[in-house]
Amino acid sequence: MTKARKTATKLPPRAWQRMLSGRRLDLLDPAAIDIEIEDIALGLARVARWNGQTLGDHGFSVAQHSLIVEDICAHIVPDLEVKWRLMALLHDAPEYVIGDMISPFKAALGFDYRRFEDHLEQAIHIRFGLP
Repeated sequence: MTKARKTATKLPPRAWQRMLSGRRLDLLDPAAIDIEIEDIALGLARVARWNGQTLGDHGFSVAQHSLIVEDICAHIVPDLEVKWRLMALLHDAPEYVIGDMISPFKAALGFDYRRFEDHLEQAIHIRFGLP
């Protein structure tokens, strides 16, 4: 085996995704600069809640759910600061990349799934100036 080939085999597996915006998002170490609101909006609009197990002709998307949550917050607290409304809107934002995995499956995975999700959520919060 050549030296170049030995080096290539020691590289970690690819852990990034090319987003439709053209950004390359490192899934293990996400950077705020690589997060675009358009990617989040499109991704969440295409992800069905509860793995698509809903009544009706169409799935209920995470984007629809997020808009409803933001609307409920605005009705409960009419003078709610914009940053908190944005927090409500983006509360499931990591799902634009990782999907809407149901909680029982997350628990059964056997590794710290929440830590992975938290890293992505932290990068999203930094990107949009959220606490």
